[in-house]
Amino acid sequence: MTLTPALQRTVDDFQAMEEGDRLQLLLEFADELPELPQRYADHPDLLERVAECQSPVFLFVEVDERVHVHATAPAESPTTRGFASILAQGLEGASADEALAVPTDMPRLLGLDRVVSPLRLRGMAGMLGRIQRQVRERAAAR
Repeated sequence: MTLTPALQRTVDDFQAMEEGDRLQLLLEFADELPELPQRYADHPDLLERVAECQSPVFLFVEVDERVHVHATAPAESPTTRGFASILAQGLEGASADEALAVPTDMPRLLGLDRVVSPLRLRGMAGMLGRIQRQVRERAAAR
């Protein structure tokens, strides 16, 4: 298993907590989702909808020398927003190879299986899958 250093720290933080406290940590991540850069806020058509999520989640990945994940999720969907925040922060500044090496089951490593629904975990896996696809496409286009 290969995680970026930021994702590994997040997984370690979740695993160090009691199961009941993990949901609270996820909600804290929801408050930390970075704002969209103005160039995407002004052009939402550039963002890709994550259909696997029940809530309207949109994202866009930039790849220069590093990966930059931009995501938006509604405030009234804090678990989904928390997942988007974990991925955006955890992949920020990673190389394309590092982002692509993150295992698809990474959401399960957070230990949230019994505190959030399987549907929500699939939504986070869907976000990761779309991010990795965009990374592959943009890295190949460079």
